[in-house]
Amino acid sequence: MAKKEKKPGRGKRFLKVLLCIIIVIALFAGVTTVITVISSNANLKKAMTFEPVKYENQLVPTKEGDYWTFTTDDDLKVLQLTDVHFGGGWMCAKKDSMAMNAVAAMVTAEKPDLVVVTGDIAYPVPFQAGTFNNKTGAKMFATLMDQLGVYWTMVMGNHDTEAYSYYTREEIGEYYEKGDWKYCLFMSGPEDVFGAGNQVIKVKNSEGIITQALIGIDSNSYTDGDILGVRWAYDNIHEDQIKWYDGVIDELNQLNNERYLELGMTDRSDVRTTLFFHIPPEEMLISLDEYYNNGYKDTEDVKYNYGDAGESKKIIYCPIHPDNFIETVLEKGSTKDIFFGHDHKNNISFNYKGVNLTYGMSVDYLAYPGIYKLGSQRGCTVIDIAPDGSVDFHAENYYQDKYTAQYEKEKVEMQDVPLPVVTSAEAE
Repeated sequence: MAKKEKKPGRGKRFLKVLLCIIIVIALFAGVTTVITVISSNANLKKAMTFEPVKYENQLVPTKEGDYWTFTTDDDLKVLQLTDVHFGGGWMCAKKDSMAMNAVAAMVTAEKPDLVVVTGDIAYPVPFQAGTFNNKTGAKMFATLMDQLGVYWTMVMGNHDTEAYSYYTREEIGEYYEKGDWKYCLFMSGPEDVFGAGNQVIKVKNSEGIITQALIGIDSNSYTDGDILGVRWAYDNIHEDQIKWYDGVIDELNQLNNERYLELGMTDRSDVRTTLFFHIPPEEMLISLDEYYNNGYKDTEDVKYNYGDAGESKKIIYCPIHPDNFIETVLEKGSTKDIFFGHDHKNNISFNYKGVNLTYGMSVDYLAYPGIYKLGSQRGCTVIDIAPDGSVDFHAENYYQDKYTAQYEKEKVEMQDVPLPVVTSAEAE
């Protein structure tokens, strides 16, 4: 009698299926890794193809203790960029290339003395970027700025270092600060103060008087257990950071007073300062609500400057807990202008109790679904600092003829929004 052929057991079939799944996953991971390396290297090579910005007399900052310092008796031009969102992965290579083209075009045309990026240079969100590596986007931007030959710094955004990213906030800060970047002025800041990138850049005249100071603050990331940011629960500027800011103002004023005495000057004034961070303060939401509830008219505390709240339902994603940061700003009286980003379709500016609160125009091609097709929100903010420290600022849309891109610009849908010039002197 013939023996019956034994059928493979369920255990063996399961192992075979499992092995096949592992092989497929390994092959997919290997292929995507190779594609990511190829695409990111291609964009890094592209960054090296842009022509350096041509300056007649470029200001060169010097290091004075813990601060970088620009010395000039003329205007200082600062260009704010925000939410650049270099993904650095295989899924977003084309969008990274478009963002690079836009940044280079605006920086080249404006010829700023300094570029300040108010967060989210990198966007290592794997289901959109195709990578967890947040250093790749950082490297793309730093390489581009070195090629353009323009001084720059940044403050951290929530996406620069996600919970699942390869590198921490401190590691990315160190990469910017201690990497081989000739034009990067980023400083990680005091180790005993929360966050990475609490920093100061001074502007002095030829007599050694500080006419303006640019202060960057890490507005931190997610909080209350929302480590992945799915609930949009955003952290506050911490109390020790507020105390640091308070102390910086006192220190700058003391430095100026000492210099006034050395020069025998009796006509003195406190140092003017400008703040940069990523997540808008709660007072921006208060301003928007008060303005809209008053029938789109100014109130005693809130004055409309320009722009639009383009987020759906006029949303402003500010910190979820109250703090006394803006109260401290108002009490010190030094800061008249605050610039931030975070909400990519908001480019609105209000004056709140004498302080201008202003969204920068975003660069983002990646984070919001379909945003690469839209154009009214994409651009930069030009900030002109006068010799007396006063500030003029205005928003500029990328899709203007004056921003001649080295590579062809994409076609987008536009909605014109009037963006007049605003001076911080109007706040006083």
